[in-house]
Amino acid sequence: METLQNTDLKNIINNSLHKAITYQDYRDLVKDLVAKESTTGNVKTEALVNYTMLNDRRMKRWDKTVKVAEAVQEKVSNLKVNQTWLVLTESWCGDAAHVMPVISKIADLNDNIAFKVVLRDENEALMNQFLTNGGQSIPKLIMIDNNTNEIINTFGPRPTEATKLVNAYKEEHGKLTPEFKEDLQGWYNKNKGQNAIEDLVTLMS
Repeated sequence: METLQNTDLKNIINNSLHKAITYQDYRDLVKDLVAKESTTGNVKTEALVNYTMLNDRRMKRWDKTVKVAEAVQEKVSNLKVNQTWLVLTESWCGDAAHVMPVISKIADLNDNIAFKVVLRDENEALMNQFLTNGGQSIPKLIMIDNNTNEIINTFGPRPTEATKLVNAYKEEHGKLTPEFKEDLQGWYNKNKGQNAIEDLVTLMS
């Protein structure tokens, strides 16, 4: 795909921002989907419905338990920024369930960061501008400067340490196996969001 002109990209982002919801609205949406035994996205299978249910529990847990060090809290709260953090996601995405509560915690530390959420399958034009190795990997965070409408940085779909684990496994085995995905969940549970916090603060600095 050809690189879009800057104006076109800004229009795509603005169109998605008009449809965006808050993180709390997204959490409410996922809870509602669980109650209806459904999921976000164009494809709705029993497996994806089950992942949505599991991810609702994960996000609920991380919303309560993610800890941000006092030094990080002070640093982020004192940053002179005016940003929108726009995240592409879907309710069935395992990585998103671990990462999005962390993004929310960091965004909440600064009143001048607005955290917005859009669904990947409903925003394909936007997703296609932020591919990872050619794929529509999520979650994908786009950091936007509200003063200039310029993209400052992007983050995702995984924290740096998790990305290294995934890349190394793919290089050795050719693809990610169910066993590796279990191991990756274990990594997220042990890391408790700290690598994602480090990554986000680095991108803001």
